[in-house]
Amino acid sequence: MKTHAIIPIFIPHQGCPNDCVFCNQKKITARQPDMGEGEIKNTIETWLTTLTDRPGIETVEIAFFGGSFTGIPLEKQSQYLKIAHSYKKNGLVDKIHLSTRPDYIDERILDNLKAYETDVIELGVQSFDDDVLKASGRGHNSEVVYKASELIQEYEFELGIQLMIGLPEDSMEKCLYSARETVKIGPSLARLYPTIVIEDTELMELYRSGRYTPLSTEQAVEITKEMYKILTGAGINIIRVGLKSSDLIKEHGEIEGHTFHPAFRQLVEGAIAREKMEWLLQENVTAVENEEYKEAPCYQPFSCKEVTFFSSEKWFSNMIGHKGRNKAFFAKQFPDLTVHYKTCNLKDGSIAIAVAGCPHLVVE
Repeated sequence: MKTHAIIPIFIPHQGCPNDCVFCNQKKITARQPDMGEGEIKNTIETWLTTLTDRPGIETVEIAFFGGSFTGIPLEKQSQYLKIAHSYKKNGLVDKIHLSTRPDYIDERILDNLKAYETDVIELGVQSFDDDVLKASGRGHNSEVVYKASELIQEYEFELGIQLMIGLPEDSMEKCLYSARETVKIGPSLARLYPTIVIEDTELMELYRSGRYTPLSTEQAVEITKEMYKILTGAGINIIRVGLKSSDLIKEHGEIEGHTFHPAFRQLVEGAIAREKMEWLLQENVTAVENEEYKEAPCYQPFSCKEVTFFSSEKWFSNMIGHKGRNKAFFAKQFPDLTVHYKTCNLKDGSIAIAVAGCPHLVVE
């Protein structure tokens, strides 16, 4: 059951002077009117109405996304924050959440955010590699990221870090480095986004000229999987993996490459689940067939023909895989093995196995 609800307020690309190669928001924003107070209030009221009939919602956030929030004039920031704060003060929402760039964080900005009881600040970091940042047109180096993160944590805001996969000059090693550096900083939450090549961007021009090659779906899943494991292993909550179709700001729907997938998170988590299942199968079936459990009370000599994998209810679809791809994989790779898939009381992300003939359960 969903317990966390976000009321998204999309602030167009105000406040950002940069032209990152992957972004087209500035061109779109130039033709959009400024969002007024009435529109913001109407958005919040509409969302609150839909949430009143949804039991189990424990936390409601107003979240400012879309642009570099702290890059817009301080007066405009205060105007937006004052509206959000009024709902928080009246107990209608629990948190105020925003996203911004690392180079738009300083004491003056944070003092103002603190005055309006802002809770969560996400930094669009994208990469900790300076060559990737430069090639992507970010306009700052990694040193800025460390300073901004430290300052946010000193002010006791909840910190989030957003990383991108497959930017120009990027590689598996650089992505894993970014994940490890994120762990060192210690944010409470993170987002992982494979790079999408969309129309009206410099990246599209680089792609069409042959100077940039997007990752394949398989490559993007593999890299993201390893980053996911590093971050979750450190206790960081990954609140999004991959973009929603509604996040893609494009005029005619043009997307090149293969990294956009509507179920990208499930592809990644399914790949993680399959990796664990393969390991458990190899370790346990091999151990049983080699009679390593010969002294166990449950032991019976046999040739293993049947196993059951277990997961939590939430992770069951990941254990099965997107459109059943994990089931198909094991059916193809082990045609003589009967495999069952069930749920039990496991923590999300854990996989267990039971081998017929010896109910030895291992959780990974």
